[in-house]
Amino acid sequence: MFMRVDQLQANLPPPKKADPNAAFALQELLGGKYGEMSTLGNYMFQSFNFRSKDKLRPFYSLVASITAEELGHVELVSNGVAMIANGPDKPKGDLGDGGDISDAPFSDMKDIRLAAAFLSNGGGVMPANSNGVSWNNDFITSTGNVVVDLLHNFHLECGARLHKLRVYETLSDPTGREVCGYLLVRGSVHAHAYALALKKITGVDLDKFLPTPNINLSKIPECQKYLDEGSHRRLYTFSPNDYREMAGIWGNGETALPGDPPGELEVVDGMPDGGKIHQLTGVPSAFTPDYAPEEMFEIAQKLYKASR
Repeated sequence: MFMRVDQLQANLPPPKKADPNAAFALQELLGGKYGEMSTLGNYMFQSFNFRSKDKLRPFYSLVASITAEELGHVELVSNGVAMIANGPDKPKGDLGDGGDISDAPFSDMKDIRLAAAFLSNGGGVMPANSNGVSWNNDFITSTGNVVVDLLHNFHLECGARLHKLRVYETLSDPTGREVCGYLLVRGSVHAHAYALALKKITGVDLDKFLPTPNINLSKIPECQKYLDEGSHRRLYTFSPNDYREMAGIWGNGETALPGDPPGELEVVDGMPDGGKIHQLTGVPSAFTPDYAPEEMFEIAQKLYKASR
């Protein structure tokens, strides 16, 4: 089972302005071929289908724990997309009645790169790539063969790191760049973890392939605080008691990748410190949350008080 915590895996700075085109470039990291929907889908179904879980427990625990992290990555990217599409946090809360909508208040939206994101989703996020093509479950590989699956995962993480770097290079907004910086560090950890797992099974030294592609994280400002705190050498169990067996793969005196800050790899129980989830302001002229938001807010407040 999964436990959900009402936080993001990283703190995202608020966007400086609404920039739907930038938002839906970032959407590639959600529903693209190497996006977070793909990494989640691969690891989740591999963990469900994993053969001989008891005998191969360290390898099962590795895939299972990274599955939980990837679910949080889907959440992180989704929040980043919605934040950039909607603009800076509104300290005064939800907007008024929307005013006169006969003057086409959202006329610019017809010209953005992904108009359906507003027209159908109110400026939200959906499991699609930056062109609006729905994420495809054919991107999932789950063969039942642990070596083949781990090798595929290594390839997927390496492709995803290049994917994230290209998206990073298209963005100037601090929210999107923070998403990319965090995921570049964590993707490096996952690629390293799968390489070590394959080395344990086959004896092939995939460490020599790393970092693949050759991305120097020290040159990316948004990566620095995560490197400084040691995130580049930590795997989290995302569980209070389970999946510790992966320490047999990750944390036997192995060290961080060359070029990263030095230190031994470690398994950490639980999850990283989280960041807040930003609120998206209700915009009645876009019919969010509804044509009579004050009534919905009043009902919600009553329900909230009744739950306490």
